[in-house]
Amino acid sequence: MGRVTVRRQVLRISGGTARVRPDALAAEEPLEQRVNGRALAVTMRTPGSDVELAHGFLLTEGVIAHREDVAIARYCDGVDDQGRNTYNVLDIALADGVAPPETGVERNFYTTSSCGVCGKAALDAVRLRTRHSPADDALRISADTLSALPPALRAAQRVFDSTGGLHAAGLFTADGTLLAVREDVGRHNAVDKVIGWALLADRVPLSGCVLMVSGRASFELVQKAAMAGIPLLAAVSAPSSLAVDLADEQGMTLVGFLRGDSMNVYTGRERVIVDSAESPAQPVNATHGTPAAAPVALSPATPSSR
Repeated sequence: MGRVTVRRQVLRISGGTARVRPDALAAEEPLEQRVNGRALAVTMRTPGSDVELAHGFLLTEGVIAHREDVAIARYCDGVDDQGRNTYNVLDIALADGVAPPETGVERNFYTTSSCGVCGKAALDAVRLRTRHSPADDALRISADTLSALPPALRAAQRVFDSTGGLHAAGLFTADGTLLAVREDVGRHNAVDKVIGWALLADRVPLSGCVLMVSGRASFELVQKAAMAGIPLLAAVSAPSSLAVDLADEQGMTLVGFLRGDSMNVYTGRERVIVDSAESPAQPVNATHGTPAAAPVALSPATPSSR
């Protein structure tokens, strides 16, 4: 298995003094995913949980829906210049009767660790084909519980402590119980890994669950959450406009700038309980899942939070 961290010598300058010291870096290596022997995508990722990554990727791309849709996932032979197995090519054989990926799913070139959607044939290729719609999920969660998720996620990041260079994605229940956390240099890879864990554990669709991510909420992360049937996506940073549009379209709750006791609830406000009377939201618009009246008074983000 590839290394999660690597050591490098750095010149450390602090307080007017300089010294050479070893430093731990988050490993980043390419993973080529093949389906039925045919190359599908190459993504830059942190080695580890590669089988979960592949399952999560195929689920969120609409190729598979169940664990049983994959017959086998195995590393292909591959060695570096020192004769060591690189573990950087993973071949997935689909079960009998499972259709191979559509042409639109294929990547035109490799996906970077920062942007998993780069190289799509067209934006239409990432429109949802979910079998697990989150729109009718009855999840309700208190604002206090949401506020406790970022520190809980941070506490579970084992590799971040030594490198400071990894994103994290965690799955939580409505009472704040952590189910699983995965780390990666790519935020979309971390999400694929944790969703792949859930798929292999027969927990998809992830009804009643919250996906917490350590960075921003992009269009693709909302897409991945919706494909897994996750009703609420929370992020410590900002969402993009397309992420908000897609979350609204899919009936998901999208929370951004989740820091301390402050947060912005962009869509699906009815799921967030903001007081002990459990009166989370205004009436829901039947078409788009957005409140028909004025929003609940949550603490607005200050300019410094952006």
